[in-house]
Order: sequence, then C-alpha cells, then structure tokens
Amino acid sequence: MAIVKMKHLRLAAMQSDREELLRLLQRMGCVEIDEPEVDWSDPQWAGLSRSEGEGLSAARERKSAGEHALEVLKRYAPAKGGLLKSRPVLTEGELFAPQACAQAQQAVEQINDTERRITALRAQQIKLQGQKTALAPWLPLEIPLNTQSTREVVVQFGTVPAAIELSQLESAVAQVSELAQLTQAGTDRESRYLLLVCHASAEEAVLEALKEHSWSRANLREWSGTAAENDARIDRELAQTAQELAEAEQTLAQQGGLRDAVTQDIERSSVEMNREEARGRLLDTQSAFFLEGWIPAGRWEEARQKLAAFPCACQAEDPAEEEYAKVPVQLENNWFTRPLNMVTDMYSLPAYGSLDANPLMAPFFILFYGMMMADMGYGLLMIIAALVVIKKTKPNGATMRYMMPLMALCGVSTFIWGALTGGFFGDLLPQMAMLINPNTTFTALPALFSPLDDALAVLVGSLVLGVVQIFVGMGVSMYKQFKRGEVMAALCGEGAWFLVFILAGGGIALGQVQAGMIAALVVIVLTQGYGKKGIVGKIMGIGGSLYNNITGYFSDIMSYSRLMALMLAGAVVAQVFNKLGAITGNVVTFLIIAMIGNALNFALNLLGCFVHDMRLQCLEFFGRFYEDGGKPFRPMNMETKNIDIVKE
Repeated sequence: MAIVKMKHLRLAAMQSDREELLRLLQRMGCVEIDEPEVDWSDPQWAGLSRSEGEGLSAARERKSAGEHALEVLKRYAPAKGGLLKSRPVLTEGELFAPQACAQAQQAVEQINDTERRITALRAQQIKLQGQKTALAPWLPLEIPLNTQSTREVVVQFGTVPAAIELSQLESAVAQVSELAQLTQAGTDRESRYLLLVCHASAEEAVLEALKEHSWSRANLREWSGTAAENDARIDRELAQTAQELAEAEQTLAQQGGLRDAVTQDIERSSVEMNREEARGRLLDTQSAFFLEGWIPAGRWEEARQKLAAFPCACQAEDPAEEEYAKVPVQLENNWFTRPLNMVTDMYSLPAYGSLDANPLMAPFFILFYGMMMADMGYGLLMIIAALVVIKKTKPNGATMRYMMPLMALCGVSTFIWGALTGGFFGDLLPQMAMLINPNTTFTALPALFSPLDDALAVLVGSLVLGVVQIFVGMGVSMYKQFKRGEVMAALCGEGAWFLVFILAGGGIALGQVQAGMIAALVVIVLTQGYGKKGIVGKIMGIGGSLYNNITGYFSDIMSYSRLMALMLAGAVVAQVFNKLGAITGNVVTFLIIAMIGNALNFALNLLGCFVHDMRLQCLEFFGRFYEDGGKPFRPMNMETKNIDIVKE
C-alpha cells in the first residue's frame, strides 16, 4: 500500500526487431516510453532521428472512420439490450486476426459509404424540392420556359413586387405601346410572376416603363419545356430518390449485426494508436533504435528475461532524487484502499518519493460518508447497485473501476450507521405500520441514538472524529519530518500542538481548566519561537503561531460539523416525505409519495455526501502532510473500453 518504485529504463535494439519488441512491451503493459532529452546540436546525436508518424495517422483515421460508422449504426440500427451489458471477451489472436481486421474494415467502409449515399440522396431531395418550389408560380403558363425572343417578337419572364397590381402594370405598358401584352402566371406573398410579349420596336420603351415598377427579369433558360412538364419530371425524380433513400436506410437498419465488428475495429485502432504514439518517442538510426522510459521495479526482472530473447542492450536503474519530478506515479493498494484512487486521481496524485495517502484516508472517507447518509435502505441500494454493475459490466474505465467498489464500501458504512440511528428510508416502516394499524406500538426501529433527538451528541461526536483525523494528519507530518532529520522542527511544530491539545483537553476533563490553559500557554511560549532570530523575532513567531494555529485548528475542526448537518438533513427530508405520504391515509399513495421523496433525497445525498467528504479529505486532512503533483504512470498497453482482451 504505497507508491510503486520505478526504474529508469534504457534500451537499444535492432530496427528489424522494433515492431516485435514494441508489441511485446505493449502486451506486458509495464513500460511507459518517454521522449529522450536530446541535444540535437551535439555531434554525438547527429545520426539519430525521430520515428515517422505515418502509422499513427493511419490508425487515427481508421479509428475515426470506425467511430463514425458506430454512430451511424446507433441512429439506424439501435442496439437492443439493457444498460448493464457485459463486454465481449476476446483473445489477442482473435482481435488481431488478419481476416477479422479485413472484414471489420470492409464493414466500416460499407456502412460509411451507405451513409454518404444517404446524405447525397437527402441533398438531392432538398435540391429537387427547391426546384419544385421555384417552378410553382409558373405552372399556369402553357408555353415552354425556354422560349426565346425572335427578331420581331420579344419574350421575357419577369417578376415585380406582389404589392403592385396587374392592372397598374398593364396601364403603364399601354401608355408606351399597344404592341405589348402582360400575362400573369402566379403570385405569392413577395412577388408577382409575369410573362411579357411585345414587338421588338417597343421593347426599350416597355421595359423602361416596367423598371419603374421594379421589374426584374427571371432567368429560366436552364429549363426545357413547360413548367408543368418540369414539375411532373421533378415529382418522378423525387419518388425515385425517396425509394432509393428508403432502400439505403433499410440497408443500414439491417447492418446492426456489424456492430461488434466495428467496435472491435475501433478498439484495435486504439491499441495501434497507443503503440504508434510510443513509437513516435523513439530515436532511430538506419539499423537500430533507442528507447527510454520507466518500468515498475517489481516488473523489471520479468521484462529483462523476455528482452533477453532479442539482441539488445538494456539497463534499468533507480532514479536519482533530482529526477523524482519526472518519475511517473503508480499506486499499489489492496481491495479496501484501491477504490480511494478515485479521490486521489480527482485531487492530484502524490509526488514520487512521498507518501500514498489512500491507506490513511480510506477508513475516514468511508466512515464519514456512511455517517452523513446514515440509512439502512440507502445503504442497501448502494451495495446492490454497485454489486450488480460490477458483476454485469465488469467496469474497467478510469473512473468506474474505482467508483463502484467505493460505492459498495460506502454503502456498507451507510447501512451500519443506519442501523445505529434506526433509519430505513427515514421512518418508512413505523409510518406504514401506524397507517395500517393506528394502535400499533411499533413507532420506531431500535436505535442507539437518533439524529433528531440527540443532535448535540452527534455534533460532539462529529467534532471528535474531526480531531482524530486532524491528529492523524499531524502525526504523519511529524513522521515525515523525522525521516528528513528535522526532529526539533517536528517537536516544536505539530508535536507542541499535540501537547497543547492534550493539556487543554485534560484540564477541561479534570475540571482544572485554568491549570490546563496555563500549561498549554507555557508550551506555546517555549516552542513557537523555534527557528526565529532575536527576541523580537521569537515574540513575533509566538504571536503569529498562536493566532494562526488557534484560528486554523478551530476552523478545521468546526468543518467536521457538516457530518452532523448532513446526517440530520437527510433524516429530516426522509421523514418529511414519509409524513406527507401518511397524510393521505392510503397505503398505496403513501408508498408512492414516500418512494419518490426518498429517491430524491437519496440522489441528492449520494452526490452531496461525496462532495463534502472530498472536501474534508482534500482540505482538512491532505493539507497537513500531502505532497501532490505526481505524474500518472501511463504504460504502453492493450487497454480497451468496450471489450476485454485475455492473455493467451
């Protein structure tokens, strides 16, 4: 239960073995490959170069195509089945079989081609609908839309604003020439569509008169035949397009069986991307390559034995202290403390060479969470939900693999605290018993104490638990100072305040408050000037320490009152909804109202308790000893999201 010790790995091997070596290291999943620090101006590095990134680009393109195909299938062939669906299990050989790869890529291409065909058909539909709309005003005309003017007769299609009446236009044309005729084809809210036929000699005068009424020539030369003929042709094309579109959509709807192959191709591409990204960090020569990275010390002997099968030179050495900032961090915990990785991942990993806080934090986090929820019913729901998800889906994601076990542990704590306080969905059972039989003597579940009746005792207990956790943090801080050889700093710092708390608490417990306070003040005066120079410096140090620590410790301890507040709030809300249900006087409506209210209360507290618990750990506890800033260990591996790969 600590931070895994890492070794700095360096390896040089032949180019001909590069692919096989990378696959071996990826299969082992224990090496994080770094980019070597190279001074390219140094002649010794002149023969080296970075690996090409073509393989990474190809893998990214395949993954992108696969993800797009999967999204297409989600729209046209939704997967059937519940949310808690277990992931397929494949061997490495099955996943990377050449035939499976070829079939999957063919499936991806087929799905994406069909989707592109659907997109093109829909664009064609929009285009045809637009043409049909444009033709609609000209349908009454029986002459071809491509009718051209002759030497003697001018034929022109045009529009004017709809507000201008046809009679007004005809009057304007008649005033300039009797050799012209306007025919209205149609009209809409914006325009009036007209056909002008006039003698060539009157063209200029007629058009000049029409321009005064905002005449605009319509360009219909792309059409051949009458508007009605074109409209009928468009209808036939729309029907044909709709049929082809339905057939393409039906084809996609029948391709749901390709989902597994597409998913496997995405995972295959992800594994290849992981390897290609690592390849891009290598340094190459014409015949060899150089690799630099990190490997857990416990895996080095296994890796060394497997690397011995290749003609290569490799070494692994412990990092120097000045390298600690570069060393990746991997936490090694047991079943009880491992779920708390979720908390440290959200906060920040501990720095390499420091202390793993999970074993220290786990008992407090789980205890505090259960204390805030404190209900047997809610605890059972958490345990059942977590176990079902773990059993059905075998979560392996960065968050879910820790969240579900942590929920189960917190559910156990919640159930225990609920048993101590007599809460089962609040007071659901007593309320229902009284609703069924008003004379029942069953008015409450057995309880050690009640959050409502013993609120002061719960508050005191919360503060005591806070003092215990703060003392643990102070003790860890002293231990770290002792290891660094800072004995006096530890004794005059946290050690002195340990003694201050003991003297003050002992004085209060024994009824000797004044003596206890005087003794505590003497300890502060004797220790808090340590490290300060001169009388003035020591006085300032004592005053500053007195103010900062008293206010700091007081505010930190009072923060733990939230344990009581959330326990009380959850119990009150549950009882309020149960009481509202009981007012109806009907068991069915009582259960409906009570379950809805308890569901809301449960959902709110599920998140609220986690947030407040996180705050207590990250601020009040971690702030005393935790050294953050660790870089997570990200080895080249075969980790997948939607399938499980078993080693052969």
